[in-house]
Amino acid sequence: MSCGGEHETPCSEVLERLYIYIDGELADAGCEEIRRHLDECRPCLEEYGLEEAVKKLVAKHCGCDPVPGDLRGKVLSRIEAARVDMQFREGAAE
Repeated sequence: MSCGGEHETPCSEVLERLYIYIDGELADAGCEEIRRHLDECRPCLEEYGLEEAVKKLVAKHCGCDPVPGDLRGKVLSRIEAARVDMQFREGAAE
């Protein structure tokens, strides 16, 4: 994903905290930071939409079923890969 430009909160930080934000577990100040960034940055907004859709889909179809043991690791690995990619892109843009 390419960065949507310069922002007060770097894209890598937004991606790192995306699931905490989606889960509603982020403090109000942090939520405002994420919302402001998503309003400014189309690539991160698209990532947010995708992540939220996946989470809703999993919740709908898995319901109370136990989560597969490797799912959490796969999701966290994907988030980490996106965060590293964004840090690399932000560093290359400087």
